[in-house]
Amino acid sequence: MKHLLTTQGMSKDDAILLLDTSAQMAATQSRENKKLPTLRGRTVVNLFYEDSTRTRISFETAAKRLSADVINFSAKGSSVSKGESLKDTALTLHAMGADAVVVRHSASGAAHQLAHAGWLDAGVLNAGDGMHQHPTQALLDAFTIRRHLVGNVGADGRGADTSVGADLAGLRIAIVGDVLHSRVARSNVYLLHTLGAEVTLIAPPTLVPVGVEMWPCRVSYHLDETLEQWQPDAVMMLRVQRERMSGGSGAFFPSPMEYSRKFGFDGRRLAVLPDHAIVMHPGPMNRGLEISADAADHPRSVIVEQVANGVAVRMAALYLLLSGDDSASTEKTSTDERNAL
Repeated sequence: MKHLLTTQGMSKDDAILLLDTSAQMAATQSRENKKLPTLRGRTVVNLFYEDSTRTRISFETAAKRLSADVINFSAKGSSVSKGESLKDTALTLHAMGADAVVVRHSASGAAHQLAHAGWLDAGVLNAGDGMHQHPTQALLDAFTIRRHLVGNVGADGRGADTSVGADLAGLRIAIVGDVLHSRVARSNVYLLHTLGAEVTLIAPPTLVPVGVEMWPCRVSYHLDETLEQWQPDAVMMLRVQRERMSGGSGAFFPSPMEYSRKFGFDGRRLAVLPDHAIVMHPGPMNRGLEISADAADHPRSVIVEQVANGVAVRMAALYLLLSGDDSASTEKTSTDERNAL
């Protein structure tokens, strides 16, 4: 694997390899010494042009758990604020010998350009580009779904994972909320479909993107009706991204109260779901808008576990990116890796 830019076009074998490798990484994180020697001597740069807490810290933690050297780059306070282009920043990172670049950018396609423009010789991981893709978020969501609904890990997510090698065939996943502005929704639709799950998007018509009929999923404009009749195995709530709404949220729905009444997830709607169903959210949450406090904190909510699984998934992505294609490095560390894993 040279780059991880999108879930669209990802093969089922590659997706399952990433999930299975994530399971191996997750197994190492419950012990006292969580660090592995796999990426010792490698340099990972977190190149973030947008504000981020969870994703940036998750990638930083993942790289450090694999013993990589980590450089955090934020557009604020850097030469970007002086007008430096993405190309010049990439050339600088190339000169400094970066082995992998984790990039988040407000422009859709920025990660692809960074990977294929020839500016640097490093693996590129897309940590979110505009409203386009966020592949590691989709992978951690699929990993969480598989552990709970296929692997029978138990309510606390700590049991033995028996889902290794499995896909998500037959599962029904509802993705609810601001689909229009969501790179998480786009990434999940393609990945979950590849893994065999059925996906339904639920949103007001104003928050459904043009061309959604080409996506491998169903679309519904009625949350209660879909939950009652379709009985999804997992409900994934999306954040209302008011910062991306030109003209403000009022241009997309009448009021926050109206949105919450029709498309917010609460204890009443949770009670309609099957007993095994789980509640998800990529974070950060707008409590009281797209999800109520009682639903977010319910025992069937796996939102906090998603954060923990994100570290394991990003460890797997970095491992496959930097170790899988370098036979010399793999041979050098294979004994240590086998002992560690």
